[in-house]
Amino acid sequence: MNMNIIESVYFIGAGGIGMSALIRYFLSKGKFVAGYDRTPSTLTSSLETEGAHLHYTDDVSLIPSVCRSKDSTLVVYTPAVPSDHAELSWFRDQGFTLYKRAQVLGLITRDSKGLCVAGTHGKTTTSTMTAHLLCQSHVGCTAFLGGISRNYGTNLLLSADSPYTVIEADEFDRSFHWLSPWMSVITATDPDHLDVYGTREAYLESFRHYTTLIRPGGALIAHAGLELRPDVRPGVTVYTYSRDEGHFHAANIRVGEGSIVFDFVTPDGVVSDVSLGVPVDINIENAVAAMALARLNGVTDDELRQGMGSFRGVERRFDFRLRTPRHVLLTDYAHHPAEIAQCLRSLRLLYKDRKLTVVFQPHLYTRTRDFCDDFARSLSLADEVVLTDIYPARELPIPGVDSGLIFTRLAPGVEKCRCPKDRLPSFLAGRPGPDVVAVLGAGDVNELVPSMVKALEDGTVSTTDG
Repeated sequence: MNMNIIESVYFIGAGGIGMSALIRYFLSKGKFVAGYDRTPSTLTSSLETEGAHLHYTDDVSLIPSVCRSKDSTLVVYTPAVPSDHAELSWFRDQGFTLYKRAQVLGLITRDSKGLCVAGTHGKTTTSTMTAHLLCQSHVGCTAFLGGISRNYGTNLLLSADSPYTVIEADEFDRSFHWLSPWMSVITATDPDHLDVYGTREAYLESFRHYTTLIRPGGALIAHAGLELRPDVRPGVTVYTYSRDEGHFHAANIRVGEGSIVFDFVTPDGVVSDVSLGVPVDINIENAVAAMALARLNGVTDDELRQGMGSFRGVERRFDFRLRTPRHVLLTDYAHHPAEIAQCLRSLRLLYKDRKLTVVFQPHLYTRTRDFCDDFARSLSLADEVVLTDIYPARELPIPGVDSGLIFTRLAPGVEKCRCPKDRLPSFLAGRPGPDVVAVLGAGDVNELVPSMVKALEDGTVSTTDG
């Protein structure tokens, strides 16, 4: 991939959060950017406003003429797009070299010092925290993030002079094997994506291989107690971290009056009185990992305090959309049993005396099939569970697999129901409160959150919600 001769970049699957960061990157470089996605969204609308030429029908005739030269066009696709996709097939048949998103990200960042955050869950918040810590410090960074930072309103941060690039390292389809980290955090290795990996052992092996890619002179910061056995090269320092133990951890945690303050313990000292800008329990651990990565790369103690206190969070990551004495509603991208459990436990700590209702849209038929027992255990931490239909994403239906697999396994005593997605606002309208509603999932249920907020606030449902 010779960036000097590339005039246009064409994206197949342009609306994904990871792809959108690359679209913004190439727009910033003055390239003509076009592409396809299955459905328009708030994100694709933003990309079009920023200059991308996008369409939403799989039609070869819609590919702009400037993107039809294999000598000057880079074609980037997401593995979530089916192999028989018409536009993807046309580029392949015409002899274009097709690049996965992760390959392009690896090539763009290979000459920088990559500060990567990998793991089954927690990587978006941790990487966005890390990027903010560096950006507001004297160190600076470029960043390719897996969520929209509330501090910056984007998932791409650019620096003209910092040697560091913060990267969310995605294990799906072994994408993170294309990276060359200078340092990396690994947050968790709970098995996921078994449609790709097949077995728990293969999933763990993928993370082991990832640790071999860290450059000598760099470091691995792994969560304490992981089943993973790192296999780093000579010259790579291995640290552990967690909330309460490891080379990096929190101490003297103080929770109250809507705040969380703690002391950050490091191998060579303590950073006292760190206050979380987003004060939820799980962010203590995320902050420890992010501060470890930032401090090892020159961010000062005072800058760490300032950065954590001013961090505003990530859209769809413990994202409060309504907070009144009667109702609280938040949305979270949690779509793995461990993520759901962490979210619900954090809410229990914050709102001990309120009814906790979780609205969950399962993501993928295979994940629902493989982890239905674990999903049921995690969701049963709530008082009430509302299940919608499975969001299929890249998959076709599997006979006998639906949200009922989770529904029937929920613990006795948990209030439960199954509700079509478009009926959720009506279901929530007129609830007396005080309650907390957590809308969880990685699919499109988030599009209905404004209507759900309105239903809780004033008990009404717009006509478009049925």
